[in-house]
Amino acid sequence: MAATASPRPATIEARGWGWRYATRRAWALRDTSFRIEAGERVLLLGASGSGKSTLLQGMAGVLGGADEGEQQGQLLVDGEPAAATRGRTGLVLQDPDSQTILARVGDDIAFGCENLGVPRPEIWARVRDARDAVGLDVPLDRSTSALSGGQKQRLALAGVVAMRPGAVLLDEPTANLDPAGVTDVRDAVARALDATGATLVVIEHRIEAWLPLVTRVIVLGPGGGVVADGDPRTVLQQRGPELAAAGVWVPGIRPPFPPLPPALDGSPARGDALVSGEGLVVGRVPGVPVAGPLDVEVRRGEVLGIVGANGAGKSTLGLTLAGLIPALGGTVRAASALADGAALTPRARRRLRRGSGPAASPADPGTWTSTALLTRIGTVLQEPEHQILRATVREELEVGPRALGLPDAEIAARVDELLERLRLAALAPANPYTLSGGEKRRLTVAAMLAARPRVVVLDEPTYGQDARTWSELVAIIAALRDGIDDRGPLGVAAITHDEAVLEALAARRFELRASGLPTEASR
Repeated sequence: MAATASPRPATIEARGWGWRYATRRAWALRDTSFRIEAGERVLLLGASGSGKSTLLQGMAGVLGGADEGEQQGQLLVDGEPAAATRGRTGLVLQDPDSQTILARVGDDIAFGCENLGVPRPEIWARVRDARDAVGLDVPLDRSTSALSGGQKQRLALAGVVAMRPGAVLLDEPTANLDPAGVTDVRDAVARALDATGATLVVIEHRIEAWLPLVTRVIVLGPGGGVVADGDPRTVLQQRGPELAAAGVWVPGIRPPFPPLPPALDGSPARGDALVSGEGLVVGRVPGVPVAGPLDVEVRRGEVLGIVGANGAGKSTLGLTLAGLIPALGGTVRAASALADGAALTPRARRRLRRGSGPAASPADPGTWTSTALLTRIGTVLQEPEHQILRATVREELEVGPRALGLPDAEIAARVDELLERLRLAALAPANPYTLSGGEKRRLTVAAMLAARPRVVVLDEPTYGQDARTWSELVAIIAALRDGIDDRGPLGVAAITHDEAVLEALAARRFELRASGLPTEASR
């Protein structure tokens, strides 16, 4: 940290506070009261949808005015309304892309400091210190668009650390990080707090890494209200089973796993490759590979677990296998059972007529129209906001079936089933952007399933889930793997840092090293 005076740590107090979004009938949370003293380090827990993220945004003063929602009670920072104390708190949101403002890493880290009027020479000392503190090992002139999801999380944290606020508010800051990255970011936060004395409020579902750092746990109940508050280990020991039953992740209490898959020889088709890559080189910018060459298969009736460090190219590989971005080298090929009848894009048809090589092959998902992809390869992106298209949850689930031209009755039947299965029925009329991170993830999974594809590519499918919804999502993925309708067993590729997901789904690991070179191990 640069040698400047430390900020005064902030005090945060809720007095019967609640918030209801303007587009929602139900309150996100209400009747919530507590006091966080200056310098305390608090872990905020609760089931998915209990209002944790809304509370954190309220502390940061960014919820907006009466046109965006309705408030009850008071939420105070240093005795003043939180909305009047912006700059005293620094917030890192669940979606780091929503906090990436400028094109270069250094400029983005400096943005908050510039808005606070920090002298320019001091800004750049802070920027370098903050970048190094959070382990963002990239040049300051690196394009922010070239960063991985995990690197963007570090970038957002660096911007907050550089501002040196009185309170640091973190909304699942390690959700998309590899295990080493989780420890690095936790330690970076600890160093920042030690240097500044700032108050900490952090939301995390997976709490083990944060227990050595925090001094207090506050647990929100469904719809708000504090149901537990105190020393972390005491609360978890005394209330552990009760909290686990409500969906809180409690160390030592594992959520239910689905049954193991049938043997691969249980069906003539089980184990066949549905999508494969040979000599595959992947990257998001032409001429700039991030991984490869790779030989990889997504097989019917099993889960391929794509794992590796942040920045190794996992998400890029998933997008390439799904036909959403072109390979930079090698080939992607779908089995005839998947490719037969797939309509090609006009460009692909022209290239195919010219005989321009493997890239124009009708077996390459990258040559298919979006409608052809819908029913063949479904994708859930790492950041839920990147694939939300409509104004309500119900309308979002209708996008795929309507694009397929299905009758209204069939659309309604599919959507109603998914709303119930993923516990989104009460949210059907809600604006998707007002949902919690976990609810948005379940929504994007449901929207993908509505088109009934035969291969699914899931990027961090359990991101933001409490223990109960984690178990439900894993059970749904297992059912897709094993076959839940006349499509039979599906092929599943899951990109994840969650080792429990790989264990629960008996996944075949495909690991990308930092160099982009793969290693593979059977389940």
